[in-house]
Amino acid sequence: MLICLTASHKNAGFDMLERLSASSEHAAPRLLDGHPAVQGAVVVATCNRFEAYLDLDTPEGDSPVDAVHDAVRAVGEVAGLEADELRSTFGFVHGNAVAGHLFSVASGLESVVVGEGEIAGQVRRSLERARHEGTTTPELERLFQRASQTSRRVKNRTGIGAEGRSLVRLALDLAESRITDWSAVRVLLVGTGRYAGASLAALRDRGVNDVAVYSPTGRGPRFAASHDIEAVASGDYAMAAAGADLIVTCTMVEHHVVDRELLELGRAELAVSEGTLPVALLPGRGSTDAAGQADAATPADAATSDAPRQLVIDLGLPRNVAPDVVEVAGVELLDLETIKIHAPLEEFGATDAARELVDRAARNFGRVGDELDLAPAVVALRRHVFDVLDGEIARARSRGDDDGRTEAALRHMAGVLLHTPMVRSREYARAGEQQAWLEGLEAIFGIRPEAEAGSAASSADDAERDVL
Repeated sequence: MLICLTASHKNAGFDMLERLSASSEHAAPRLLDGHPAVQGAVVVATCNRFEAYLDLDTPEGDSPVDAVHDAVRAVGEVAGLEADELRSTFGFVHGNAVAGHLFSVASGLESVVVGEGEIAGQVRRSLERARHEGTTTPELERLFQRASQTSRRVKNRTGIGAEGRSLVRLALDLAESRITDWSAVRVLLVGTGRYAGASLAALRDRGVNDVAVYSPTGRGPRFAASHDIEAVASGDYAMAAAGADLIVTCTMVEHHVVDRELLELGRAELAVSEGTLPVALLPGRGSTDAAGQADAATPADAATSDAPRQLVIDLGLPRNVAPDVVEVAGVELLDLETIKIHAPLEEFGATDAARELVDRAARNFGRVGDELDLAPAVVALRRHVFDVLDGEIARARSRGDDDGRTEAALRHMAGVLLHTPMVRSREYARAGEQQAWLEGLEAIFGIRPEAEAGSAASSADDAERDVL
């Protein structure tokens, strides 16, 4: 059984999503240890959602409630959150609805910016991480591979992603009211993470020419070289931050990379370099009077008398920017929580077409999944019929079937006899009545099939190709 635990911008606060995202790399292995029924787990964590996709091995008729509660508890332990709080927040999707939900997520239909392009890659990387951690299963593999195929189909057949929608572009759209001439804007890009390349491309589309990058993890020079921009050294970071008109942060480190102290230090360093602030007023070099008291003037006072206007866009989760930056004169912060408030309404025509494709793909996934349940029984029936057929052909040959007509007639009859049971197996599976078909098989032929992994997998692939 597939289930999904989901927290997103639709049902969870930003603080909770931040905590869940920060712990996502450790969640899947812990989920497998939480309950013996959990056979596999894939965790999808983005800036606006945390989802755990689980493959449960539960006998027919048994309730998955205990396994779900243990999974919620495991997520809470990893993230440092109370299980009761998570239970009241998490959405719960199970059965065939899981495919529809993931396909919709991967296609950008559940994003803050409907149709955003980044989510498909994030879903794909989630599966890759689960493979690396050894937490995936064949059914989760099938689910996520079909999700990637569906997202590509939605992108290619509808206009929902035609404009390169993304949080990055929405953030820059919101910045338009503060910026009159993009070509004159000095930009500092902090981070080389998942949004860095998209941020740079979106900035260049608007005519930005002056972009520098700083990476707290040391990847800045390589990113700068590959994108033909300037890299900022650690020693110059504060001054570069203070001198930028626009700072865009998109790093995955779990601490603030921009805060009030950094900007005030950078402004003081700029003032010193311009000769408007004595070196003695830099932090750690303040002068004292005869009584040993520090000079009343501060770097912030001296460096912000004519404070420049700065916009800081924080695309990181966990937050890259400390809330106290807004205490610095002239600084405005645009973070994910603010951005989602201004997300545009859906374009109903393109969205409806996309949802129709997603629904169709989900139905196909469910239909194939149901038919997979009968795959071992179908294999067993075919083996039974063809074993009988081979015996009858051998007897016909021993009696002088020289021209092969008897063998041909027997093979034709076997095909005719198998046709109706095969058709009925699919019909019963799609109606959710697999058990009735299995009982009929046992009553008529005395066949009790055992699952054969190899034969079932082959049948699954053939069936999936038929419906995609």
